[in-house]
This record gives sequence, C-alpha cells and structure tokens, in this order.
Amino acid sequence: MSAPRSIDEYLKQLRAALEGQDPALIQDALYDAEEYLRAEVAAHPGKSEADVLELIASTYGAPEEVASAYRDTEAKVKAALKTPVPAAATSASGWQRFFGVYLDPRTYTSLLYMLLALATGILYFTIVVTGLSLSFGFAILIIGVPFFLAFIGITRVMALGEGRLLEAVSGERMPRRPVHPGPPASWWARIGEMLTDVRTWTTLAYLVIMLPLGIAYFTIAITGLALSAALIGTPLTLLAERIGWMDFSLNDHIYWHAGHPWELHHPVVGGLLLLILGVLLLTALLHFARGLVRVHARLAKSMLVVPGA
Repeated sequence: MSAPRSIDEYLKQLRAALEGQDPALIQDALYDAEEYLRAEVAAHPGKSEADVLELIASTYGAPEEVASAYRDTEAKVKAALKTPVPAAATSASGWQRFFGVYLDPRTYTSLLYMLLALATGILYFTIVVTGLSLSFGFAILIIGVPFFLAFIGITRVMALGEGRLLEAVSGERMPRRPVHPGPPASWWARIGEMLTDVRTWTTLAYLVIMLPLGIAYFTIAITGLALSAALIGTPLTLLAERIGWMDFSLNDHIYWHAGHPWELHHPVVGGLLLLILGVLLLTALLHFARGLVRVHARLAKSMLVVPGA
C-alpha cells in the first residue's frame, strides 16, 4: 500500500487496516491519529500535509503499524480487565452456577445501573427536549447557531459518559474518545455536518428513549427487591416474634389468631417455603439485571457508535 499523502488518506488506510475490529476501538484509534496528525500539521505551517506525514512516519508509524499496535493493546487490556472465572466454575452444577451470580461483581453494578437509570433517563430526556426546543426557538436569532453547536456537543459528551458507565458495569467495549471534529470549519459547515451525521440523531434518540427504559428498569429493580425482601423477611420476622425477640401485636393477631393456614397446619414449612421463594426470586432478579444491562449496552453501542467509525 502506498504511503499516505494526506491526513484523510492516512485515516482511510488506518480504518481499512482496522476492519473487523470493535467499532469503539476504531473510533478511538481514528481520534488519536487525527488529533496527533492535525497537531503536527499545525506545528509546521510551512510544510504541506504530505511533507509532515513523511516527516513523522518514523515516529508515529504507518497505518498498518498503528493498527497492529492498537490490536495488541486491546487484547492485553481485555485480558487484564476480564473477570476471573473460578477453576471449578466449568464443572459446577446448575444450582452452583445459578447461585454463583452472587460472586460476580458486575451483578451488583448492573443492579445499581437499573436503579440509577430513572434519574439518568430524566436528566437525558430533559436536556434533549429543552435543547431541541431552544434550538428551534433561537434559529431566527444570531445565537441560534452557536447554541445548536453547543447543544450537540453536550449530547455527545453525555453519550461518551454514558458509554464509559456502561463499559464499567457490563464490560462491553465502548469508546474512550469522541469522534474527531475534523479540520477547522465555519459554523454553517459544522451545522451541515451535524445535521447529516446519522450519529447525531441516533444519539438524541438514545437519550430520549432512556426515560421510558429508565422507568422500566427502576420499576423492575425496586419491585423485585421489595418482593424478595418481603418474602425473605416475613418468616424471619414472625420467627423472631414467636421466640420473643420482637413484639408485633398486629402480626400476632393476623397470623396466630386469624386462622392463617400455615399456622394451623405447617407453620415451619410455610415460613421455610417463603424464605426459599424469596431467595430464588432475588437470585433470578440478579441474573435478569446482569443480562438486561448486557443487552442494553449492546443497544447503546449500536446507537452511540457509528459502525466502522
């Protein structure tokens, strides 16, 4: 492959060399390369892009060399961040794998994400709706153009932060760099670029749908936790009352004198069944939370990261 004679040609060759890699990795590599190359061109105003690229070829590397370095680094980072799997996990029984969810740290981060999704969904939705409304309102004023540019910039920063959060809780690779804005251009050129960039609209759509998704995630998490706590706590509370550790006259009236079927026939079995049911429900909720956040991370990636960058 011939040596690139311009930054755009260099980026095209780098993108081709990274074909088949994770879109988030490609976005990071393209951003780093473009940022470095444009800074070098700006530092040598008396030279052309071709001359600067030839000058720094030995320091930054050819596109194929840069792509290889990114692939090697990505493999090492994945290996370092991979959650250790116990040696006995592969030979564990179904029940051991089922309850092994309690040993996975991402289980709890996923559940936390579901609980926080309502707050982040409200924040995202409010910012997008307010920003779009004001952008249309300011369109006839001189401040309309800079306001729209600032609004889109804010949403892209929010999307980058959301991606980093999802990578932390789910392990799904997300971009660590934004898409590079490219060479300096006029405001109108920037507006046209943003309006024709599909990522602008998919990012706004993602931030908007986070509100209904956040409501659903929060409701499922709270309902599951509350129901599990009730099933686990009720027999324990009644047992504590029965042996004299607690005194709930209302519970005593309801359960011990109102003809509760488990008290009349099998109080111990009934309480044990409620306890087991609560533990099973909580465990199933943790499995669901971990799987749901993984699926959500892939959805976010498809909307926030342009395939092939």
